[in-house]
Amino acid sequence: MPPTPAALLHSSFYRFWPVADPVALAAQVRAMAQGLTGLIVLAPEGINGAVAGAPEAVQAFEAALQASRTLSDAARPLRFKHSACVTPPFGRLKVSVKPEIVALDLPAAAALPAPDEHDASHLSPQAWRELMARDDVVLLDNRNHFEWRLGRFRGAVDPGVQHFRDFVAYVETHAPAWRAAQRPVAMYCTGGVRCDKTAPWMRSLGLTVFQLDGGILNHLQTLPDADRDWEGECFVFDKRIALDARLQETGTDAEAVFDPALPDEAWRLARAKRLDEA
Repeated sequence: MPPTPAALLHSSFYRFWPVADPVALAAQVRAMAQGLTGLIVLAPEGINGAVAGAPEAVQAFEAALQASRTLSDAARPLRFKHSACVTPPFGRLKVSVKPEIVALDLPAAAALPAPDEHDASHLSPQAWRELMARDDVVLLDNRNHFEWRLGRFRGAVDPGVQHFRDFVAYVETHAPAWRAAQRPVAMYCTGGVRCDKTAPWMRSLGLTVFQLDGGILNHLQTLPDADRDWEGECFVFDKRIALDARLQETGTDAEAVFDPALPDEAWRLARAKRLDEA
């Protein structure tokens, strides 16, 4: 029998790692994930995904991914962020191959260094908390406007992103002033993948960039008093919609998240309703 909703575990992960044959690897990952639901993307630059299922099935899948030398090694292991589920977050398992694991339309992307999710710019949740307390830091939210509107780190700047290019335009506009004032940028996103993809481009503009290791989800998972830093809810891209600072589902529905008067949010609302019916 399938697990009851209360027994479901959600696991999200990503890895920037050169993949010579994403199609072949997708077939392997699909076989590893049998019995789970979720969304997984393979690309020449790596893997990005989230799955859900019985805890023992999720753990077996994670162990299989860790054992795959195509995606990991002992020195640079995959990292997984966990949360319990009341609502089944996915209707089925989908493993796809795309040109990128996250597409952000960054300028001159081909000339940028490869993202490195293990470099020294990544701060633990405790070190992140200490950095946020500094007066000179730009605390930059690297998510969509509707995500910032729903919840954010206290004092975080909203770049007003309705489309990927909006983040690029915001940073390019403000980078000269940040550089002149020698202000470091503390950047965060939900799980870390957007920040890792964006950081090399921001450094190419002469900015000093720090990142929250593992993103918001790792911060909430690690610190029992995360609500000291976090206000509101954290949007998640699955049927649960939103989590609180203890990674518990809030009951918030899509109508409370998306503004149908904004074109980019109207289609997201329509898609969320379709997913809810799937």
